[in-house]
Amino acid sequence: MQRIRCGRVFIVCLLGMLPAMAARADQVALKNGDRLTGSIVKKHDANLTILTDRMGEVIVPWDQIDSITSDQPLYVVPVAGPKLYGTLAQTADKIEVRTSGATQALSPADITAIRNEAEEQAFQRLENPGWLQLWTGTGTVGLAGTSGNAQTLTFTSGINADRKTRTDKTSLYFSFIKASARVGGLSEDTAEAVRGGLRYQRDVHPRLFLSAFNDYEYDRFQDLDLRFVIGGGLGYHAYKTDRSQLDLLAGVAYNRSSYSTPEIREAGELYWGNEYSLKLSDATALVQSYRMFHNLTQTGEYRMDFNLGLSTKLLQWLSWNISISDRYQSDPADGRKTNDFLYTTGLGITFAN
Repeated sequence: MQRIRCGRVFIVCLLGMLPAMAARADQVALKNGDRLTGSIVKKHDANLTILTDRMGEVIVPWDQIDSITSDQPLYVVPVAGPKLYGTLAQTADKIEVRTSGATQALSPADITAIRNEAEEQAFQRLENPGWLQLWTGTGTVGLAGTSGNAQTLTFTSGINADRKTRTDKTSLYFSFIKASARVGGLSEDTAEAVRGGLRYQRDVHPRLFLSAFNDYEYDRFQDLDLRFVIGGGLGYHAYKTDRSQLDLLAGVAYNRSSYSTPEIREAGELYWGNEYSLKLSDATALVQSYRMFHNLTQTGEYRMDFNLGLSTKLLQWLSWNISISDRYQSDPADGRKTNDFLYTTGLGITFAN
């Protein structure tokens, strides 16, 4: 009997605690009367992000918040003074940060950032990273072929990698295609091209950045032994959200192209273009870049580079990638076409450190 009574008492206590446990959550009340309950993720710039159970991640303007309280400790960065770590409580027009040692009242305008534990770790990781840290990207291999009346074989590979911090971005890219065909006992290569390069940009203002790049290209069927291009200029962050970003760029470049004809062309160039990225879903992302190069040495001549990539994550480490690369030159080598279009698809391995 004693055990039964103890068991009943335990169940009653547990049921009595459930409402209190459910109530333990961060609360955000808006000036229009709406109320959000969940976990505060971060305050960045002029917005607050809160993760709710029913609506997922919700972003609200900071100046539309009427009151805010948190059950979990948060990192709070004031305009002046050291970073604080504690829970939040609203009192009149002030936000109290209750740390383990004291309580500090701040006005909403005095708070520049709020971060939960995960966001703070991500922030600290970007503070002073080593050169080999923060790289993310994919390596792709594709293979296609036929047999029978005609034997064909196409091999493609590519690498795309980025290293992003809060103030700069470094990008590496490489693509390779080789195709051959055998018909009637005769074998012949039908495509062979290599493209690669390095790009770097650094913010000098929330909207403006400096950029530099170095591109290399080989195309056997354009008679192009090596195109070496180096350049730099200014960029403008025209549009930026958590899911998409559009950058506009312009600058000058030096182009040295050596052909197997043989011919060597050297020219100064003026370029302009854009870079765009879009996160279509949690698993799929699209990236696009465009450059128009105007020849300053032989005015009237120009060339164009266009790249488009789509990556869908199949597993944590495995992705399916599509890559499109178009190169146009108004004055190609004698007897060659002005346009070369390259597209590849295949499975890729995703890496990050």
